Amino acid sequence: MNKIDKPWGHEVIWAKTDRYVGKMLVIEPNQKLSLQYDEKKEETIFVLEGMLQVWDTDNDNEYKLYGTGSAFQVTPNQVHRFGAGDEKVKLIEVSSPEIEDIVELSDDYSC
Repeated sequence: MNKIDKPWGHEVIWAKTDRYVGKMLVIEPNQKLSLQYDEKKEETIFVLEGMLQVWDTDNDNEYKLYGTGSAFQVTPNQVHRFGAGDEKVKLIEVSSPEIEDIVELSDDYSC
């Protein structure tokens, strides 16, 4: 397993093959990932803990909520951003292997 610290929390890559990748993401309270899309990568998300906020635009006030036990799919070229409200969020992401395929549209961190 490979833990990678991020400005919004951390991720743990727990499976990586030529056909799929499995990650656990931990998003700290009041943090969010970049607004992004993937050109090839397809992913399925399962919320383990907390209330996941999901944006599909850069409007901070327009997001969907997914609670513990929710699952959804993100397809190639679908704009998305994940975040946490007042409580930490843990989620599982299982995706196709193109993990370097990210196109960032905006990011709250300058790193």
